[in-house]
Amino acid sequence: MIQEIIEMMSYPFMTRAFLVGSLVALCSALLGVSLVLKRYSMIGDGLSHVGFGAMAIAAVLQITNEMPLVMVITISSAVLLLRTGQNAKIKGDAAIAMISVGALAIGYLLMNIFSTSSNLSGDVCSTLFGSTSILTLSPAEVWLCVGMSVLVVAVFILFYNKIFAVTFDESFARAAGTRAGLYNLLIAVVVAVIIVLAMNLVGSLLISALVIFPALSAMRMFKSFRSVTICAAVLSVFCALLGILASILAGTPVGSTIVAVQIGAFGLSWLAGTALGGVRR
Repeated sequence: MIQEIIEMMSYPFMTRAFLVGSLVALCSALLGVSLVLKRYSMIGDGLSHVGFGAMAIAAVLQITNEMPLVMVITISSAVLLLRTGQNAKIKGDAAIAMISVGALAIGYLLMNIFSTSSNLSGDVCSTLFGSTSILTLSPAEVWLCVGMSVLVVAVFILFYNKIFAVTFDESFARAAGTRAGLYNLLIAVVVAVIIVLAMNLVGSLLISALVIFPALSAMRMFKSFRSVTICAAVLSVFCALLGILASILAGTPVGSTIVAVQIGAFGLSWLAGTALGGVRR
């Protein structure tokens, strides 16, 4: 088993898969804590469906490198979602549901009408749930993921105090002079970038798991924002690496395997948190 793992790590595509998987998991966990605490968890699900619709548009237009187009459409939808959610007539959850279902339906409709693939069901399934696309990333796609991931981490570190303020008490942050609307917009845009990066890892429908499970697992064991964020990041990266490795050894879908590992980690953290009563840090 160990010899087989060492042999797999000698292949460049495995190195790229582990690198991208680690970075995507790290970015998802960093923003996931804020989203869970602000009860914005489902924004990831809504934007992932938008990403599916954008990928369908790219497929219809026969665009080889679809990531820039998907990035633009997803970020635009994040901004629209935030603005619409502030409208008194359309509340946040209704706006997420509207954009999520609409994008998913339009994407599937476009793929049915214009697709030239002989295996449409397989294409849709792999896009929604992830397959082995992370194992076939080109060097250019890897560098793009690395660059965007570094940018996300840098933004989080640079604006950590502001993100912390709007996460816990947005009203107080506004009263203290913090431009809460601007930082909420920043969070939405960064989440959109993470969604696009994660689509190659777990597919459109499973992206929310990367955002939610590490944060919830960390919250079972730690109490402070900093400790929860660090724990969530470490746990997310570990689960992603273990999930990728297990999927290759067992021949299972990458995305589903990663989520299954995260569910197991959440169960263990729940037991640990219950037994220890939580670490007050």
